[in-house]
Amino acid sequence: MDLSNTEKKESSSKNLDVLLSERESFELSGPLHLTSIDWTNLDHRRSVAACLVQGVYIIERDRQENRQLSEALAPPWWNFFQFELYSQLIDDADSCVFGAIYKFKHAPSQGTPSYIIAFRGTLTKGNAFSRDLELDIHIIKNGLHQTSRFEIAMQAIRNLVAANGSQTSKSTIWLTGHSLGSAMALLAGKRMAKSGIFLDSYLFNPPFFAAPLENIKDPNIKHGIRIASSFLTAGLAVAAKLKNANQQRNNTPEDAFLALAGWVPCLYVNPADYICSEYIGYFEHRKKMEEIGAGGIERLATQHSISGVFLNAIGKESHEPLHLLPSANLTINLTRAADFKEAHGIHQWWRCDQHLETRIYS
Repeated sequence: MDLSNTEKKESSSKNLDVLLSERESFELSGPLHLTSIDWTNLDHRRSVAACLVQGVYIIERDRQENRQLSEALAPPWWNFFQFELYSQLIDDADSCVFGAIYKFKHAPSQGTPSYIIAFRGTLTKGNAFSRDLELDIHIIKNGLHQTSRFEIAMQAIRNLVAANGSQTSKSTIWLTGHSLGSAMALLAGKRMAKSGIFLDSYLFNPPFFAAPLENIKDPNIKHGIRIASSFLTAGLAVAAKLKNANQQRNNTPEDAFLALAGWVPCLYVNPADYICSEYIGYFEHRKKMEEIGAGGIERLATQHSISGVFLNAIGKESHEPLHLLPSANLTINLTRAADFKEAHGIHQWWRCDQHLETRIYS
């Protein structure tokens, strides 16, 4: 009996390993239909960006499993699209690979990126998990900018932009990431935008940690809560501004927010993914506030978080939440997901059988 149970467990473990290997294999899970890329096609751009993010995941999995040379599963995820691995971004705390810079093998044409900087999300297998979880907690606390991993990423981006400075205005450098990685790319993109450099950004399942209002089924209740929240946030923002009116302040949150207006990142979210689904309500609520004549209130409220303005009002330091964005190209996957894991997964974003809806907010 015990031997039988042991055999069943071993068999189950082997089946799981086979399933993981299949999902990591480009030949079995990748978009083999994309034999010709139209770089002006947003769907093609989305698919390529998602695959290069997957490439970062598999680079780290190859490292964990000691898969080298012909056994490595990662290279097809970028070779298929005519990219080469330019460099890896390695965390100084645990030596895991959290990002990669890919270089296009040919001379770029219209819409073609010269480089794509990609960041993976949290890995639940292997020795990277504890460090990834630590970074996830920093996101919740709006403290990602204080981590060494982000500083490594930011320095790599600055170096690449500096080395290709004459081309950055043509969007030849892309940022992309998934989950934790999309938070890294989003924060980096905001930093660059505030310095006047707008990098094309493709952000998959970006974290938005707030009360899960999108899960409320009654639209009237949901809309009512959002309206009340907007008025409260705007009121606190005005109070904080009046309190600090006599203080010398070179940069206000409003200034920083407006500096982002020309940057339009592409966000990809799934309504069944509670980690990112609040972006849907965050942007849609603006339009509804305009419709009821409260656009001015919402324009002020959307530049702040309740916790941030409250802390500022009482004289305590707060950090800007990642999700505060004036503009975005928001793509929603309306295909029914089997479970949360599927709704939050990267694989959905290169598949050609998904029902996607895109909304532009500015």
